[in-house]
Amino acid sequence: MTSTFALGGDLDVNRLGYGAMRITGKGIWGEPADREVAKQVLRRAVELGVDFIDTADSYGPYVSEDLIREALHPYGDVVVATKGGLTRTGPDVWPPVGRPEYLRQCVEMSLRRLGVERIELWQLHRIDPKVPREEQFCVMKELQDEGKVRHLGLSEVSIVEIQAAQQVFEVASVQNLYNLVNRQSEEQLQYCADNGIGFIPWFPVAAGDLAKPGGVLDVISKETGHTPAQLALAWLLRRSPVVLPIPGTGSVQHLEENCAASQVELTDEQYEALSAAAG
Repeated sequence: MTSTFALGGDLDVNRLGYGAMRITGKGIWGEPADREVAKQVLRRAVELGVDFIDTADSYGPYVSEDLIREALHPYGDVVVATKGGLTRTGPDVWPPVGRPEYLRQCVEMSLRRLGVERIELWQLHRIDPKVPREEQFCVMKELQDEGKVRHLGLSEVSIVEIQAAQQVFEVASVQNLYNLVNRQSEEQLQYCADNGIGFIPWFPVAAGDLAKPGGVLDVISKETGHTPAQLALAWLLRRSPVVLPIPGTGSVQHLEENCAASQVELTDEQYEALSAAAG
């Protein structure tokens, strides 16, 4: 199993990354309960070999990006990807705004908060249905042409929307909801695999009923000694070489558990049992 993926064809990252949403407050709003613990998690992720960290300006808002800079800047070989296009009016509230001038501001402010001259991967957090998507895509291409972003990605999109974006710029990544028990983006994943696009499943650790006593995850967990979360991540890593899971947590213990999933080798029988169990 290939352990790395080249985003945009030239940006190599380890396939098991870290999602930096959970280092903020409740409802992804405000400060975390303990800023030092949040920074410990980020530093420990890098110590464990994580070199792909995914965040967004709306996490906090701004809190996640600020913490990443405090903990990790200068980043060395660590790729910090961020997203823009969602505003925040309160806990768990995410109104999209895709006006070109706002998306430009998102990039400019993320550059400042992260302390970089170029964002290695900038992703449109959501396509704003109130703004023609071509206008959103065109300002993204402008920002890339200006050297402010290296690669561009999308989040929560259909194949038609990916193809529309590809008429304007090279799509390096797609970030959609996808996990062992929710495979609603199966067609988008296949499209990404066919076209060399990185597929970043958000909410990658989900087990549901499969982890209950007698469920397939529970059975395999007892057979192998691996946790259900590790097995769910190992399944994603095996599912396709373009998959880049980004499990997120505010706990060093959970982080270490998740990162260990990169060493889990599922047998063919275990992989097929998990594949058949849900979806």
